Amino acid sequence: MAKYKPFDRVPLERRAWPDRSVEKAPVWCSVDLRDGNQALAVPMNVERKLAFFDLLVKIGFKQIEVGFPSASQTEFDFLRRLIDEGRIPGDVTIQVLCQAREHLVVRTFEAIAGAKSAIFHLYNSTSPAQRKYTFGMTKSEIVEVAVGGIRFIKKHIGRAEGIRLGLEYSPESFSSTEPDFALEICEAVKREWLAPPAPDGGKIIFNLPTTVEYTTPNVFADQIEYFCAHISERERVLVSLHNHNDRGTGVACFELGLLAGADRAEGTLFGNGERTGNLDLVNAALNLYSQGVETGLDFSCLPAVAEQYTKLTGMTVPPRQPYAGELVFTAFSGSHQDAIRKGMAAREGQGEDAPWDVPYLSLDPHDIGCRYEAIIRINSQSGKGGSAWILEQDHGIYLPKAMQPAFGAIVQKAADAAQRELDSGEIFRLFADRWLRRVEPLRILDLAETHVDAAKGSPAPQVLCRASVQWKGTVHCVGGKGNGPVDAFIAALATAEAVPKFAVSAFHEHSIGTGAGTDAMAYVEITAEDGARHWGCGQNSNIGRAGIEAVVSAINQLGAA
Repeated sequence: MAKYKPFDRVPLERRAWPDRSVEKAPVWCSVDLRDGNQALAVPMNVERKLAFFDLLVKIGFKQIEVGFPSASQTEFDFLRRLIDEGRIPGDVTIQVLCQAREHLVVRTFEAIAGAKSAIFHLYNSTSPAQRKYTFGMTKSEIVEVAVGGIRFIKKHIGRAEGIRLGLEYSPESFSSTEPDFALEICEAVKREWLAPPAPDGGKIIFNLPTTVEYTTPNVFADQIEYFCAHISERERVLVSLHNHNDRGTGVACFELGLLAGADRAEGTLFGNGERTGNLDLVNAALNLYSQGVETGLDFSCLPAVAEQYTKLTGMTVPPRQPYAGELVFTAFSGSHQDAIRKGMAAREGQGEDAPWDVPYLSLDPHDIGCRYEAIIRINSQSGKGGSAWILEQDHGIYLPKAMQPAFGAIVQKAADAAQRELDSGEIFRLFADRWLRRVEPLRILDLAETHVDAAKGSPAPQVLCRASVQWKGTVHCVGGKGNGPVDAFIAALATAEAVPKFAVSAFHEHSIGTGAGTDAMAYVEITAEDGARHWGCGQNSNIGRAGIEAVVSAINQLGAA
């Protein structure tokens, strides 16, 4: 293809980034209120921007780009409200964007007057295409624009009295700028900024934007490492990333950029931004968190953050958005559900800080405020484990493992017929209708038990059972005895010739609820004379009666077969 060509390689001889690991989080800077806001079809008004600023502070951002105050009155008024109303915490630094024009620099200083700490963000574009088509300038002329902007800032810096003022310079379109020219213009900016009288603003920030993604993340990492290795006075410089997502690799470029030596990262919540968006700071931070890196950002109530974001911006969070999407922790596949269920069961009894290793879940949904109930949802692709999980989590019903395939088949058939997802209530109704509510062909009309204490020399107490049952419309009076209520009922039932003969092959029970509201749930598997096996379930506040109802339930499955 002649129209497109591979990206030029970076002249990096011994790259170090592939052998490194990320051990600490970068300095985070949110650009939601500027880069994110300018990408909205309807930009936020002042009140919404104030609410969004409060959200960012609550999450824990210490650097927030609040806008381009010289570009519009709305931007200017918003910044003045932040300062005049004392809305900026003492440990938060605001950042303001400005082009390298003197009247814009002056207006920007007017906007930040009275702030405690601010970063003056100056930029101009540097790529060959921008130099050729947009500006019609040579490299030296582009350098002079940047240096001239620094001179304007220093000329009017007296307007920033009382403000701890830092500088950020962005060679916009860094991702498509020749590596040596990016270094050249940044060196010129640094010389001018640090020349006497040099402002006491801490390290200079060189923000290296992937204004448009043109290449693979490994080449971007080479670009960052090359810059970090060749910029002079590296100890006086913070290298900042500003990734976009044109190739869908914004987060990958961010991560490899950290490995390559970057110290700082700019981005937005959920990746809002022009074209395919900016770096998703939620995704980026939680990726680090899942590797044991403290991020300094609080996403412990991520659904609430997403809700507020949607309310303020009008943007939605896609259901498959990493970490924040409605479906990202949800399994419909049967094999996935089974693995998740077993992994979650294995964690019961372990400490909260036990190493997380549940299959298919990269982190504990509880850590970001998501409920376990949403992990497994049921449709026609789901298996036995998913249906059992829903009964366990929502209804306290723990089906024996051997019974789960029978229930899973019932749920799958219903989901197939409905051609949609089944909710928790529908799944419980399928269970109850099949095993708890079926009263044909066997029904108990009356039941009485007598407990007989063991006589001297007798091995155990006995239970006498007298019952009136209806089988296929005919009433039978039966009686028997056994070593417990269930055993005695089975013995009594055996005296009714019409009722099919069977043997109990499995019995399980557990409690549901606590205190006065506790019920017993019993599960019985019977084997008919022809070898067929049938499960039954019973629920009752009396544990013995729950077992008897489970026997009746199983016989009704046999009778309906």
